[in-house]
Amino acid sequence: MKVTVIIVNYRVKYYLAQCLHSVVKAMEGIEGQVIVVDNDSQDDSVGFNRQLYPQVRFIENKENMGFARANNVAIRESDSEYVLLLNPDTIVNERLLRDCIDLLDGNPAIGAAGVRMLCENGWFAPESRRGVPTPFTAFCKMVGLTRLFPQSRVFGRYYMKYLDEFAATPIEIISGACMFIRRSVLNECGLLDEDFFMYGEDIDLSYRMLQTGKQNYYIPSRIMHYKGESTHKNSFRYVYVFYEAMYIFFRKHYSNYNWILSIPIRSAIYLKGASEFVSRKVKGLFEKPMTVLQYMQGARFLLKGSNRTLEAMAAICDQNHLAYDIGENQTVRYDFVVYDVDEYSYEEILEEIERKAQDKQTTVHLATYSSRLDCILTAGCVLENG
Repeated sequence: MKVTVIIVNYRVKYYLAQCLHSVVKAMEGIEGQVIVVDNDSQDDSVGFNRQLYPQVRFIENKENMGFARANNVAIRESDSEYVLLLNPDTIVNERLLRDCIDLLDGNPAIGAAGVRMLCENGWFAPESRRGVPTPFTAFCKMVGLTRLFPQSRVFGRYYMKYLDEFAATPIEIISGACMFIRRSVLNECGLLDEDFFMYGEDIDLSYRMLQTGKQNYYIPSRIMHYKGESTHKNSFRYVYVFYEAMYIFFRKHYSNYNWILSIPIRSAIYLKGASEFVSRKVKGLFEKPMTVLQYMQGARFLLKGSNRTLEAMAAICDQNHLAYDIGENQTVRYDFVVYDVDEYSYEEILEEIERKAQDKQTTVHLATYSSRLDCILTAGCVLENG
């Protein structure tokens, strides 16, 4: 078997359905399998998607094992030449798997590949390629030097913005949102470290893969990543887990640093985490909360699809009191573009939303419609029919 696609799901059944739709298209003509590991979602993710995609294998955990443990369960259940670790809140283009396979088949020195990730507004996601967070690189990130000097190979190494985002190139850290790995490299360096519950495990695995002597590579094949649709980033738990993962990585790989140096590094990690949490809470005190749907009711949608699906999309907008147009009006500023995924290829959708992002005068967000789901899906909201 050539490739196994592994998706760990937690309470995002509609985003999982969308992801699987794109993955099934990308799997055409490739010998492989798709495994979904559900971390006790309790939202009918498995039952709902099993009916839509009977060819997909589902593993149901009785508890939330975390990202690393759940991926390891599926990796051990597979025996393919390559493994793709993929987040459920992603959309892949139809050539993604072929692009990754061609790269690694033709370059035995490459052990793993990451891809060009787009945010839901079409902007390039900087975490698509990163450097190893050495103590100095992590320090530059935490104190703001990375933000001030993004093109610097010294201060900006965390995000490697000095690299051409449209060119294939060696990198160090591959995002766990889409990580294509040669099986033999996993056999040599080991699976994901289960000390990381969520966040940091991709950094640790990327670093260990580099230690096998193989290269980690970046290729400009597009995917869309909604960035943590199943996490609550304003919660204390999110902040704690994220910054704790940074310390676990430091403790594991830089234990040779003496205790005098480890104290300020650990303090900096936790102070940064605490200040970020407090700033978010303070900001929330002075900003009137607004639900995603309330925000959308002040937005305008452009609907793109076939005559049959346009009627269904319009009905959903009407039910939710959303302003929309069928057919683009050049004098109107659109906030969302809704694509019928059966009418447009995912590559067409990603290319168009990225092209719209080049217009600095406006920000357009991606939304999709599928007759299978009969709902409009945005980065923050599911709008169902009826």
